[in-house]
Amino acid sequence: MRIDEACKALARLDDGMLMRGAFFTLLSAAGIFLWIDMREIAAMNAEFPGIDPNRQDQPVLPPALTEGAPSAPPVQPASSNEVLRQPMKLELKSGGVLLAEGTIDLGAAARFAEEIGKRGEYVKTVALNSPGGSVEDALAMSKLIRERQLDTKVASRALCASSCPIVFAGGVARIAEKDAVVGVHQVFSGSGQTTAEQAMSAAQSTTARVARHLHSMGIGAGLWINALETPPDRLYYLTAEEMADFKLTTEPVATAEKKD
Repeated sequence: MRIDEACKALARLDDGMLMRGAFFTLLSAAGIFLWIDMREIAAMNAEFPGIDPNRQDQPVLPPALTEGAPSAPPVQPASSNEVLRQPMKLELKSGGVLLAEGTIDLGAAARFAEEIGKRGEYVKTVALNSPGGSVEDALAMSKLIRERQLDTKVASRALCASSCPIVFAGGVARIAEKDAVVGVHQVFSGSGQTTAEQAMSAAQSTTARVARHLHSMGIGAGLWINALETPPDRLYYLTAEEMADFKLTTEPVATAEKKD
């Protein structure tokens, strides 16, 4: 009996050692794959650094996502590069329209909240004309727009790109007029000072927060999927049909035109 018990104990010990060995092998393999992924992300960030509309040496509007050579957006925005590069300016227009124009710079959300605090009773619609910018500020603006039950609008030949559609998504009613230029792409870090590990962690965290916010605003997952598939130095320009399918717009283009 003692010999049998000893054999069984040895077998259990061997099984435990094998399980631990297999576990540590898988853990090591996971670490290797993670290291490879981080190297690939770092290489991708070097190849696709993202378009910062504030920088004079970069275009305000990235080219369209294409298989081959970069191509221009479907419609050229009416505003000049100088207007689009400026830090976001807020101007109350007639009919309860608050125009938010320019880059979503750091601090834009605070200025927006201050403006809404002062003139909120007059504001019914936030009209956007922006190449994007700070995702954090875009999220804050979007949440405040929905909290105040305001509508959003992108006028004909106005621009709403990069992080700007996050703001647009906050509107209760969302209108993109004919020839409105609306585009999305991946989140990227503009600091250039983070490590590959930090950049990956920050991008994943921000991506999750944006996806959760868009879902809470009633926007279809297809919008963010197209953004995730588009490198940060390109834009995926949305058609009127796609915006309607993804529920980014709540009214068809024809209805928006009749209102003007």
